[in-house]
Amino acid sequence: QFTVLSLSGEIPKRPDVIKSLTLLLGPDFMTDVVVVETSDHARLSLKVSYNWHFNLDKEDPQKIFQVPDFVGDACKAIASRVRGAVAGHSFDAFHKASAELIRSAVFGLDPKTNEPRNQLTFSSNNLVITNIDIQSVEPVDQRTRDALQKSVQLAIEITTKSQEAEARHEAERREQEAKGRLERQKINDEAEAEKARKSLLELQAQSATVEASGQATAEARAKAAAAAIEGEAAVKQAQLQAEASLIKGEAELEETKQKQSAEIDHQKALNDLEVTKAKELSRIEAKKFKDVVNAIGANTI
Repeated sequence: QFTVLSLSGEIPKRPDVIKSLTLLLGPDFMTDVVVVETSDHARLSLKVSYNWHFNLDKEDPQKIFQVPDFVGDACKAIASRVRGAVAGHSFDAFHKASAELIRSAVFGLDPKTNEPRNQLTFSSNNLVITNIDIQSVEPVDQRTRDALQKSVQLAIEITTKSQEAEARHEAERREQEAKGRLERQKINDEAEAEKARKSLLELQAQSATVEASGQATAEARAKAAAAAIEGEAAVKQAQLQAEASLIKGEAELEETKQKQSAEIDHQKALNDLEVTKAKELSRIEAKKFKDVVNAIGANTI
């Protein structure tokens, strides 16, 4: 046996539009149109979309079937909360914070944080609404449409003037900053130029000092080199003179030695001749005496 589900459908929601044999657990979304009226009697048509899914209780799975038309009941319940929230605010207040007001009305506020909760749960069938998207806000009557248009134009005008003022202030600020940067750059350039002039003067002074020092150094080096050359020449000359004197002395000594040696040899030769002569005379005299003795006879003598 099958039970045919009769669900609300279309936009805005009407009952008994959808016939189905299955009940999907989601997640899915449904869209509805809610007509609201603000505290200053501005009637608006809100097109809203709800994200939903079922929290299936495994111990009681039949609970999701407790509400035959969960789409219609959920849309009616949410629409009621939205109407109640919008009725407590003026058109301008609702127009400025419509999303926050509707989320707070549907989900309620967390007492600890005073912020809208993130979901709405229907305990009768465990249907959970997780998000609300306001797709459009349109006025129902001409008066409200004119007021909305005026509000939008005023908001645009305020925004435009605010942007113009902000742009003007920003331009003035940038201009002042540019002037300040230009002045700082000018001061920095003058300081750099002064540093450059100072450096140039220092370099010129150093160059003059180096030039003078270089000339004096060159002269001193030239004089020192000349003195060194003269000294070396004098030393060389003295060495040559010493060598010449040494050679001359050695030559004279050698000549003296040779002369003395020649005199000694000559004297020795003379002495040898004298000795030879003396020996020869002695031999002659001895022979002569012998010859006389032999001639006279020994007995005669």
